[in-house]
Amino acid sequence: MFAVTATSFDADNPLNGLTAGERPDPQAPDGWATVTVRAAALNHHDLWSLRGVGLREEQLPMILGCDAAGVDEDGNEVIVHAVIGDPDRGDGDETLDPKRTLLSEKHDGTFAEKVVVPRRNLVPKPEGLSFEEAACLPTAWLTAYRMLFEKAELRPGGSVLVQGAGGGVSSAAIALGAAAGFRVFATSRSEAKRKRALELGADAVFEPGARLPERVDAVIETVGEATWSHSLKSLRPGGRIVVSGATSGQVPPAELNRVFFLQLSVVGSTMGTRAQLERLAKFLVKTGVRPHIDRVLPLSRAGEGFAAMHGGDLFGKIVFTP
Repeated sequence: MFAVTATSFDADNPLNGLTAGERPDPQAPDGWATVTVRAAALNHHDLWSLRGVGLREEQLPMILGCDAAGVDEDGNEVIVHAVIGDPDRGDGDETLDPKRTLLSEKHDGTFAEKVVVPRRNLVPKPEGLSFEEAACLPTAWLTAYRMLFEKAELRPGGSVLVQGAGGGVSSAAIALGAAAGFRVFATSRSEAKRKRALELGADAVFEPGARLPERVDAVIETVGEATWSHSLKSLRPGGRIVVSGATSGQVPPAELNRVFFLQLSVVGSTMGTRAQLERLAKFLVKTGVRPHIDRVLPLSRAGEGFAAMHGGDLFGKIVFTP
């Protein structure tokens, strides 16, 4: 089968380790299912893998990709849940399993014509979602869904700041927050991305660090060092920052005086559960919200998609179709 793999690591030029070509068809062990991939979505996780984060040399070559939608052996249209973990070891939540992993970290990923996953990781794809739309959900959109609706503890009519509009999680959070009736503010260095954030449903957009018209109940933080101070200053007393990434750096000044004096909460969030992915898909069908897809490319041109993400030349998701 045709697949896109990581064959070497390069921290400075990650695309040097990207290889496309034939790989052996996967064999599904007991309890696992084979999915014929119809669409797969690119994430920053895939670039980090090419830098050697989360992978070891002895694991190469590794088929990349966390997200996919396709058809199982019985002809069912499915979405692939990317978290490989045991809910029983995580008190009912597979993301809390100490041994949990994502596709393409221990097991081959979704940038291939076929992928094998535990059968419990298959979520029914609603008829109202295309394969390309459904493929966008398991990582970025699921992460945003959990951040907004579980970790942020936002109430109807609440307000949220989304830092770094344009990234997969950020653009998903804007669209989901607007659909839920939250007041959504968003930041970006790019005027074009600020405009697109408005099109996704943001109530107002700002340059990074700008003073907001009001302090918000929660901040969706994926940028890290570059936006951390602004995130803290933008919160109302008792508000919370939900963190799922730190693309600009992971060691910002903590500003602990502000945190304890205003009784702020800092909450970590990683991915989501299979049940949340199923609810997310149903929420999109009910509300009409759809992932913003920057471009769709054949898997044979995956290098173009990786280059666009590496250069920051995208808004929303890049999807590959085998």
